Amino acid sequence: MEQGIVASISGITIWRWLSRDAIKPWQYRSWLFPRDPEFASKAGPILDLYQKKWMGIPLGPTDYVISTDEKTSIQARKRKAETLPPQPGSPMRVEHEYERKGALAYLAAWDVHRARIFGRCERKTGIRPFERLVSQIMSQEPYKSARRVFWIMDNGSSHRGQACIDRLTKKWKSIIPVHTPVHASWLNQIEIYFSILQGKVLTPADSESLAELETRILKFQNYYEAIAKPFRWNFTREDLNKLMAKLDARCELKEAA
Repeated sequence: MEQGIVASISGITIWRWLSRDAIKPWQYRSWLFPRDPEFASKAGPILDLYQKKWMGIPLGPTDYVISTDEKTSIQARKRKAETLPPQPGSPMRVEHEYERKGALAYLAAWDVHRARIFGRCERKTGIRPFERLVSQIMSQEPYKSARRVFWIMDNGSSHRGQACIDRLTKKWKSIIPVHTPVHASWLNQIEIYFSILQGKVLTPADSESLAELETRILKFQNYYEAIAKPFRWNFTREDLNKLMAKLDARCELKEAA
């Protein structure tokens, strides 16, 4: 105002400008850079499946897309003092100290287009627990009589590589395993459901026993399926191509520098 730049200005406006322009080193945003040399060729078919296509051809009425993974080491923690429920103007109060009552793994699968969720709790992950989940789903309709059932999965030790493909396709002729690129779990829709489960059921971690924890997880699974709708997945193969072109341009600039 003294310099004649503005006739008048409020303190709130100045605060807003400074807040917008200030460098805030205590804030950060993490991100994953594609490390798989075949990232685009592996991610593209998954994005097509979300759009109900495979190799450029629309899926048929007896084709299904399953997204699967495991949520490992879910701890049952018995608090040393009773958890107090939230009150008007007061949040839930959770005792910091707890007794460990063990941990379990939750293996789940999400029918991408039909919004159905399947799951089971196991004491640990591995090839056999994963195959029990597959059998749980593939032994019931409509998957039992399906023409094709695409299973989207990451590269975890329970279902990694060609050995997993051979095991599944030998037992289930209609299964087509589809692995995500390395370090790309964000492409797997089951992770969306896991984030919902984490916020609604597993936070705070407060269970008297593993049996109680398992009951809570499976009850929520049944509740969620009753209200679920397919996730609105907007990232397509076209978006992937734009992203890869952008990353390639950045790499070229870096190399030129």
